[in-house]
Amino acid sequence: MTLLGTAWQGRIFSGGWIAGSGGEYDAVEPATGNALVKVGAAAPADVAKAAAAAREAQREWAARPYDQRARVLRRAARLFEDHGDEIDEWLVRESGATRAFAQFQTRAVAAEECHEAAALAAHPYGELLRSSQPRLSMARRVPAGVVGVISPFNAPVILSIRAIAPALALGNAVLAKPDPRTAVCGGVVLARIFEEAGLPDGLFHLLPGGADVGAALVEDPLVRVIAFTGSTNAGRRIAAAAGERLKRVHLELGGNSALVVLADADVEQAASVGAFGSFNHSGQICMATGRHLVAAEIADDYAAALAEHAAKLTVGNPADGDVALGPLIDAGQRDRVHSVVTGSAEAGAKIATGGTYEDLFYRPTVLTDVPLTAPAYAQEVFGPVAPVVPFSTMDEAVRLAGGTEYGLSLGILTRDAARGLALAERIPSGLVHVNDQTVNDEALAPFGGVGDSGTGSRHGGAQANLEAFTETQWVTVRGDLPQYPF
Repeated sequence: MTLLGTAWQGRIFSGGWIAGSGGEYDAVEPATGNALVKVGAAAPADVAKAAAAAREAQREWAARPYDQRARVLRRAARLFEDHGDEIDEWLVRESGATRAFAQFQTRAVAAEECHEAAALAAHPYGELLRSSQPRLSMARRVPAGVVGVISPFNAPVILSIRAIAPALALGNAVLAKPDPRTAVCGGVVLARIFEEAGLPDGLFHLLPGGADVGAALVEDPLVRVIAFTGSTNAGRRIAAAAGERLKRVHLELGGNSALVVLADADVEQAASVGAFGSFNHSGQICMATGRHLVAAEIADDYAAALAEHAAKLTVGNPADGDVALGPLIDAGQRDRVHSVVTGSAEAGAKIATGGTYEDLFYRPTVLTDVPLTAPAYAQEVFGPVAPVVPFSTMDEAVRLAGGTEYGLSLGILTRDAARGLALAERIPSGLVHVNDQTVNDEALAPFGGVGDSGTGSRHGGAQANLEAFTETQWVTVRGDLPQYPF
């Protein structure tokens, strides 16, 4: 039995969990430009209807024993594993992921997120407090209510399930708005998973749509928490709108993460690590290594080795075979990446390899002699571009690595791990990986950035998820009525 069906053409996804008064549109395969299926689109008016239904269903869901919620999450984990091949195919076809990256999303992350969420349902949810009065005093966590999840195109399963699973486990209902370019693998897949897992009706609503649907989600008074993953500019607008409505918002935004390569690192091995950090999923990852900061004495050798690794990487349609890089998501993203590369070359950077494309397939690109004002260094590229910049002292490495408005991830490569950890303490970053590249994720680890990269760790790990998707309530209990002087 398949999860979504076997037909690639002509099927309209319009189950009871999808709000779709906005008509329908084609889900397009970026590698070929072919239409895969037609998807029902949501309109802003659908948000209020979905939120009202979700709020009604959420009350009963929150009142259920924790083990019933945990059971649904465990079944969801098994379904991700059982239907992994089918989900992978949709990720490959609709989002342009390589098969290895698709498998990472389903097996290594999505299933594990559901297992961790199942355990979260049974996690201690409060504490006893001391009181100066003769009463029992405690603080407990209660569900926030209705949670809005807005997720992007680049890792659609991971960046949806990491909020949806813990929110449901903790007794909330969810309104999910995937990027319309990945509405099947980032939305319909999840709706079907939870439908098959036995999630009661009304608790999960799918709203595939554009920015107007996202704005309606933020504005709806019944939606009490927004979990948003996307660009920093969009995150600022969401934060401003949520602030006007005194609504909590968890933002995981952009990055321009640095990989600092110290002089004692093995150059060849470091270049391999750096290549993965910059070129995995064609650089369309918020944690991608955006800047390679390399000790001056090995910088030329590192850049040459990195260019050699890049030149050997295969780029093509991941549905046709084993390739290292698939397509960029659409022509707009390709043109933006290319403008960054050409703009950096005009600013004085040298293209050691790459800088070319065919259709949406962009060659992995290494830049040297990069001015700090060049777009490829100063901006988040979101493409397979690796600028290499030398540094002469540790203080200079700190200034360069920290000299950005972002603060998502940091990698440091050195034979002296203690030295690497000491260096990391001087550079603001939500995530730090000594002797690894910047792209890392685990379901049980807190995840989030500082500065323009977001509002800190709001995903992953029991404590972060409890804080993200519940409210704290103070409760006191007396045995007898107190005596007051009134």
